[in-house]
Amino acid sequence: MSERIYIVDTPIGIFAVQESGEIIDRVLYPKDLGKVVEELLLLSESKECSALLQLLESLKNKLSIGNVVLIFEDSELSRRVSERGFNATAEAGNNVAKKIRKELPQLIVKLGFFGSEDEYKEFVHAVSLELTRRKLRKFAQKRDLLAVQAIRAIDDIDKTLNLLVARLREWYSIHFPELDDLAKEHEEYIRVVANLGFRDNISFEILSKLGFSEGRAKRIAEVARKSIGAELSEMDLSMIQTVANIWLELLELRRKLTDYIAQVMKEVAPNVTALVGPLLGARLLSLAGSLEELAKLPASTVQVLGAEKALFRALRTGGKPPKHGVIFQFPEIRKAPKWQRGKIARALATKLSIAARIDYFTGRYVGDELKKKLIERIEEIKKLYPKPLKKEVKREEKVKRGRERKQ
Repeated sequence: MSERIYIVDTPIGIFAVQESGEIIDRVLYPKDLGKVVEELLLLSESKECSALLQLLESLKNKLSIGNVVLIFEDSELSRRVSERGFNATAEAGNNVAKKIRKELPQLIVKLGFFGSEDEYKEFVHAVSLELTRRKLRKFAQKRDLLAVQAIRAIDDIDKTLNLLVARLREWYSIHFPELDDLAKEHEEYIRVVANLGFRDNISFEILSKLGFSEGRAKRIAEVARKSIGAELSEMDLSMIQTVANIWLELLELRRKLTDYIAQVMKEVAPNVTALVGPLLGARLLSLAGSLEELAKLPASTVQVLGAEKALFRALRTGGKPPKHGVIFQFPEIRKAPKWQRGKIARALATKLSIAARIDYFTGRYVGDELKKKLIERIEEIKKLYPKPLKKEVKREEKVKRGRERKQ
């Protein structure tokens, strides 16, 4: 009669166990979170991991394989092992495997792999989180393209909003031209048009309800009474308000797309999102083409994404290449003095390149750590370069003299 050997996989290694519960062989994983997760991922896909292959090789040397039946819990894995010349079968949820896993915390401490059961539980918790993250990454591999399409939709909406608001300001100015200077914010202007319409309807009380400050509400209401604009018919105003309401609907759609991108980017590129936020992160994916393409780009290319025209012009004419592309939207670059921007852009591009690779290839979250290091580097740049270098000062003076000569 063939001896039955149960193969039991656990978060810390793989065990070969007799039916009596005695462990006859084992291969433990290294105490490296990444390597453990890689082994467990292979097993979850019914594939032989390196620890299992080592165990099989060891059993082959120790036992007479012809008289042994290896019992797995996964039927597909048992089939693959059978193809390697072993006699293998599957018994899902067998009692031997349950018993070993139940006693595992005490067993691991006895083997000296961990100092205490609490230490073991902390390790298993970390492994579980990382394993879940990696599995989610596999399901979310193509979701980066959803973020790309969504950010492009936002760009299209922005163009439409700008065109429509310019048209509406000109259109409504026939009736109330003074409002163009009194309501500089586009949304404020459109809400007045959409909600109030005729200038005779504009009052301090209603403007206050729309969110205008007391002083501005009084000013607009006063000017509305004295406006020099032309009169409009109901039909004229109806068309203007229809366009104004479409503008507000588009603005609301833009906000919903922004929230949607934030959710998708946290799933597909959490580290990139932690560094630059969901919108700029999605814009980088859009310019690169996908998360995979962004992960393959060197930091120097990430730095100038979005400034391709300026880069090719510099290469063609021999001029100065751009120091940054779309990452100029990052607040620390935008607010920095000119002589610091290139250095901050380089530091950010380096961290983004690392973040994109981690997001694509592993899915591990190290965003907080990357952000902390980036902030430290930016502070270092600010201390090292509080004033422009002499070369940069001379270059600015030459540019200034050149402009004066042209004048």
